[in-house]
Amino acid sequence: MSMNGGTSGTKSPSGRNPWIIFVGFLLLGAALALLLFGQDLFNGGEDEGVAIVGKPEVTVLDQVSELPSIGELDRETSPANQSGGALLVGDLAQDFTLSDLDGNLISLADFRGRPVIVNFWATWCAPCRIEMPELQRAFEQYEGDDLAILALDQDETADVARSYFYDEMNLTFTPLLDEGSSVSTSYGSFGVLPSTYFVNADGVISAIHRGPLTLGQIEGYLSVILAETG
Repeated sequence: MSMNGGTSGTKSPSGRNPWIIFVGFLLLGAALALLLFGQDLFNGGEDEGVAIVGKPEVTVLDQVSELPSIGELDRETSPANQSGGALLVGDLAQDFTLSDLDGNLISLADFRGRPVIVNFWATWCAPCRIEMPELQRAFEQYEGDDLAILALDQDETADVARSYFYDEMNLTFTPLLDEGSSVSTSYGSFGVLPSTYFVNADGVISAIHRGPLTLGQIEGYLSVILAETG
């Protein structure tokens, strides 16, 4: 009779104990985990690159990357200047005539003598959607200063723009249809949404902002326009 008969079932065909192999794999896995992630585990999450979300004073707009205002760039090195004939701060705003959502023709020249915000946007542009409530707040706040906001929707149908502008957002300033993005292209803002031009009472561009606006930024730009008007 074999003396190993009682333990023969605990060994692999190669003669090695499977439990020893299993424990060996566990130890190997633990060593690899410490090698790859040990620094993060022992730092206790103190990495300065970790973003902290949910602070009450931080808004969604504060977390959106902002492109530099053209007013802060040199006219010769400005990206807008390199697009070929694009309008810059200090230029006379190019006049345009577009249809509103009811088919009425509206021209920029109709608002000469008033501060005007010309905003290029689209319903599919997420940053545009974020800034629309800020524009509405500014429109209501500066109603006494006769502020006009012309929101040029980029190459979308009136039904699409109306559903968002009136039904979803309850905005009360003026939406216009920029078919073929023709005005956006002539201003040098095609493909850069949202883009906003601040035009003073004389029709001159006082500031150009790329990216979503906060109410505070709008107030800052308008303070320059209103000072020029006064």
